[in-house]
Amino acid sequence: MSTTQAYIETHKDRFVSELIDLLKIPSVSANPAQAAAVRQAAQFVQAQLLAAGADRAELIETEGHPIVFGEKKVGEGLPTVLVYGHYDVQPPDPMELWDSPPFEPLIKEGKIYARGACDDKGQMYMHIKALELLVKNQELPCNVKFMIEGEEEVGSSHLAWFVQNYRAQLQADVILISDTSIIANDTPSITAGLRGLSYIQVEVTGPNRDLHSGVYGGAVANPINALCEMITALKDENNRITIPGFYDEVAELSQAERAEMGKIPFDEAAYKAALGVEALRGEKGYTPIEHVSIRPTLDVNGIWGGYTGEGSKTVLPAKAYAKISMRLVPFQSSDKITALFQQYFESIAPAGVQVKVLPHHGGEPAVTPLDSPGFRAASLAFEEVWGKKPIPKREGGSIPIVALFEKELGLKSVLMGFGLDSDNIHSPNEHYGLFNYFKGIETIARFYHHFVGLGA
Repeated sequence: MSTTQAYIETHKDRFVSELIDLLKIPSVSANPAQAAAVRQAAQFVQAQLLAAGADRAELIETEGHPIVFGEKKVGEGLPTVLVYGHYDVQPPDPMELWDSPPFEPLIKEGKIYARGACDDKGQMYMHIKALELLVKNQELPCNVKFMIEGEEEVGSSHLAWFVQNYRAQLQADVILISDTSIIANDTPSITAGLRGLSYIQVEVTGPNRDLHSGVYGGAVANPINALCEMITALKDENNRITIPGFYDEVAELSQAERAEMGKIPFDEAAYKAALGVEALRGEKGYTPIEHVSIRPTLDVNGIWGGYTGEGSKTVLPAKAYAKISMRLVPFQSSDKITALFQQYFESIAPAGVQVKVLPHHGGEPAVTPLDSPGFRAASLAFEEVWGKKPIPKREGGSIPIVALFEKELGLKSVLMGFGLDSDNIHSPNEHYGLFNYFKGIETIARFYHHFVGLGA
């Protein structure tokens, strides 16, 4: 048994007890009524960093919730790892769907059930415990900094301000984040890429008021019909997006990279059964795994207009609306894609309607090269602790802060998460496996050694 494993085994009950104390704090950043609880969680993280051996840990005030900045310096000239995480959580609603109260942590069948157990308190806290065991065992081989925020679940509103104003204090060689998942406990993986996002609302206007569909129907353009026609025109028969220039910057993976992705276990029958669908549908020429990771998408997230109440009302509506999102891949730009969408959508509007495109928000895609020191160190750490070489994978979701860090700090992020897709993050009965919690602590500790060993 290694010194790392021995330390975890000796202190594992305390490690769990401390996490439970953190999970009891209802740090819901979206709820102004919980502002005091959010601050309490920040203070808890600050205190635990100091207890773990950090040289300093302080709350940096923002116009919103504070950011915890901590640092442990081992020596000049050594590599520095910057750890990012968040202590805020999603609202627990709907409460009636929880089997146990969301802020009264319950351990059942080897899992800890609570809001924030996996996203991200459990995963963030692993880094504090990894620091503790390395400091106490006098085995920390490099400098470590911590940037733990309290607004991730509401869009990290003040993180860009913090990064821009504290750039000197945040200088490092790599950013380490545990806010993602692995494929399975017997199939470790590392997230090597994230998709970006362009989110848009469209408004289609026809007549100057709602009209009687019998008196005017057939003579006046119906905005709902026009909107549906325009949405249909956004994809062709192969589910390829028709916006001119949309694919110009899309990075095509090599056959070798696609073959590596092909190692990810995927049971199509089970996938369809779990979703209650008879068939899958995606861009021709790509697999379902590729559809949700390395290919861009365009989806309607909501559509409305006219009369939608009980009974009937034969109305030809004056307006129709839709919300549309596009997931982007390297090297697409959210600003450029938003502009291309607006130009094309306005150009295909039929006569008789007016179109307004309202951009909401966006984020940039990100990718971590598999040959970078950070990714290689993470891969070696997983292989050492889990006994298997992890599979590199790309996730379909977006974490805009990763692109922010690269832009402002010039640093790539290593997305070394330990959750499972079945952990119910953002949903009732969120949980995190104790196996993953302890393995995560051990793997993070080994990451530091491999990162230094690679001469980073």
